[in-house]
Amino acid sequence: MDKATIIGIVAALLILAFLSAGKVVMFASSHAAVVVFGGLIASTFVKFNLHDIKKTSAIMGKVFLEPKDNIHDIISQLVEMSNICRKDGILALEKYKTDNKFLQNGINHCVDGATPEFLTDVLSKEIEYLSHRHHVGITMFESMGEAAPAMGMVGTLIGMVELLANMEDPSKIGPAMGTALLATCYGAIVANMLTIPMAIKLIHYSKEEQLRCTIIMEGLLGILKGVNPRMLEYSLRSVLSTRDRETA
Repeated sequence: MDKATIIGIVAALLILAFLSAGKVVMFASSHAAVVVFGGLIASTFVKFNLHDIKKTSAIMGKVFLEPKDNIHDIISQLVEMSNICRKDGILALEKYKTDNKFLQNGINHCVDGATPEFLTDVLSKEIEYLSHRHHVGITMFESMGEAAPAMGMVGTLIGMVELLANMEDPSKIGPAMGTALLATCYGAIVANMLTIPMAIKLIHYSKEEQLRCTIIMEGLLGILKGVNPRMLEYSLRSVLSTRDRETA
């Protein structure tokens, strides 16, 4: 579980609860909610196909779950594999199993006799396609972040029209103005506390996963080329910060 995401959302909810303490009813508007959330859903369906939209829950789940593999573990596995190959040859990796699918695919290619050139080509394409798949999810949440405030403005305009249409009845001016302002409020909250931060975290996680895949590719290439395990480890750990290297 990604504790940072949970802390951020809880903190946002606590701030909203504090600001609306004792006045929750005042900040509740079904009209504003329908315009903002309904409009947000409608615009998302227009922008993306059903196949991509069905993945929304899975994409959102990545925001709340930390990656299973970290760079330290991956480097350790690659160094271990390098030592095995140095002792028993590349075919000894046939018995080596890992939960990382990208690494396992790379191992299978090595065991099947792939050349460094072929391995580079195949794994580079996998990383490229991975980036493309991530881009769809990131774009979806970025578009939601753009649409939410816009839908809030639509709600505000609707409220203003209702207000101006009932100027002769002072009792209706207040509720109409409240609906208008709450729509903008809902749109700003959804965009700045949920969709945009989620899109940014997805970008961060995508870059991290691509980096892990790149390290795996470089490590496997080093193994195929017979690079000394100690030299390979030093080369791969260059991606880490000085503090992380000392910790490792």
